[in-house]
Amino acid sequence: MTRESDESRWWKGAVIYQIYPRSYQDTNGDGVGDLPGIAQRLDYIASLGVDGIWISPFFTSPMRDFGYDVADYCDVDPLFGDLQAFDVLLAKAHRLGLKVIIDLVYAHTSDDHVWFQDSRQNRESEYSDWYVWKDPKPDGTPPTNWQSVFGGPGWTWDARRQQYYMHNFLSSQPQLNLHNPAVQQALLKVARFWLDRHVDGFRLDAINFSMFDPEFRDNPARKPNGVVTRPFDLQLHVHNQSHPDIPRFLERLRAVMDEYGAIFSVAEVAGPRPLEEMRAFTEGDARLSSAYNFDFLYAKDLTLARVRKAQEAWMGAPGEGWPSWAFSNHDAPRCVSRWAKGADRHRFARLTNTLLLCLRGNPILYQGEELGLSQAEIPFERLQDPEAIANWPLTLGRDGARTPMPWQSKANALGFSTAEPWLPFGDDHAADAVDAQEEDDSSVLNFTRLMIRLRHEMPALKTGLLRFRDTADPLLSFERLHEGQTLRCVFNLGMEDISLPSEETDGVQKVLASSGYDSAPGGILPGHAFFIAEIS
Repeated sequence: MTRESDESRWWKGAVIYQIYPRSYQDTNGDGVGDLPGIAQRLDYIASLGVDGIWISPFFTSPMRDFGYDVADYCDVDPLFGDLQAFDVLLAKAHRLGLKVIIDLVYAHTSDDHVWFQDSRQNRESEYSDWYVWKDPKPDGTPPTNWQSVFGGPGWTWDARRQQYYMHNFLSSQPQLNLHNPAVQQALLKVARFWLDRHVDGFRLDAINFSMFDPEFRDNPARKPNGVVTRPFDLQLHVHNQSHPDIPRFLERLRAVMDEYGAIFSVAEVAGPRPLEEMRAFTEGDARLSSAYNFDFLYAKDLTLARVRKAQEAWMGAPGEGWPSWAFSNHDAPRCVSRWAKGADRHRFARLTNTLLLCLRGNPILYQGEELGLSQAEIPFERLQDPEAIANWPLTLGRDGARTPMPWQSKANALGFSTAEPWLPFGDDHAADAVDAQEEDDSSVLNFTRLMIRLRHEMPALKTGLLRFRDTADPLLSFERLHEGQTLRCVFNLGMEDISLPSEETDGVQKVLASSGYDSAPGGILPGHAFFIAEIS
């Protein structure tokens, strides 16, 4: 068994680029992206300067939740290609110096999985206890009051077993019983399968949903905050998820990963106590490399207080884990549409991308974020997301962030496919296409490349400590420090010009990157302007 040394932790401070495979590049003309399409675009990804890619699920699946309902953990769904196509992608990525991270969906499977098909047959089947089965209450109602994230009870009746089975998400995503050692062993075997193929890491989807209260106690009620779109929001989720034994399983997973060297692992953590769980999942050197939560992903605004609260939980205390940060992803509306509030979207995207790259932790850049891509408005008749369809029109849903990548501004389907794409593009996506931005030195794309390069050139930005300066909203100022190097990062998070306190420019030796700052009158920091400077 090998433990990572500080030198071998390639992932510490690495910039990760998330790819949603359905929407990246289609090569076979079916309107859906695929693994050969990702391989085709790897040169572009390498040109961004990122360290690695995270590919959302491409496993065999009925696609009721678009790959997060896995029917076979160790194969590729024909929609995306096959194992050979994955191996070709992986080999090319490695030649280009890119690490490859894939999803592990360990909380549940598809109801098409052979494990569940066997488990539901009767109570004596080989996989009988691999899922969470429970008798009904005497009146026939579900065993607990637990609710599904996607709406309705977290239990579905199955006549074959004469029992209910648990599901935290869709009824077609039955909950695995990770309290069962045999299930844990099977999932560790899945990790080995992909590690043997030389993947470089895993993102663990909804891992804090992977274990539940074995006493099956009801969740307490929660006072609603605003409009309720699902009963799930009327409970405190203390019994259907977040069991304290989850870190023990993560230690078993980490032990497997350690056999393969410096493997990166990052947990997605959503729930009532995300910080507490993130710390538990990442503390010491026997659990996961990193974790991220939803501090920014569903936030309605970007404020000084929000940034400070999130980052101050990860300032480098002894034994503390390492955070990751995401402003947008395949589940959350794009941050520029949530936060820009009518301002110049491209200018604002330069700010959000730069801030993401200046925080202490691992920035996870979602495809299209490097273009400043907006959230698309999807008409009801084109919706694909089951959550959006069920809650229309009270939620934005996930489809608007999952639209295809715009590659060529004047090509059919913007260069994504030769067919009608599975989701439509946003009205302004053609103007933001890659080829249009490549030709513009001041584009969001080229500015993001500059900032990623700066992050790699400056150890203070990549792994240094972070120290907030005493400022008032909307002025955000902090310093990154590493072995005598000090960088000051100053952002106007508001739309209006502000007077810049003189102490923010004291000691500035050289401005390394800026937007809207150099052309401003002395002492003024315009709305959504910022600068990164070396300090003496």
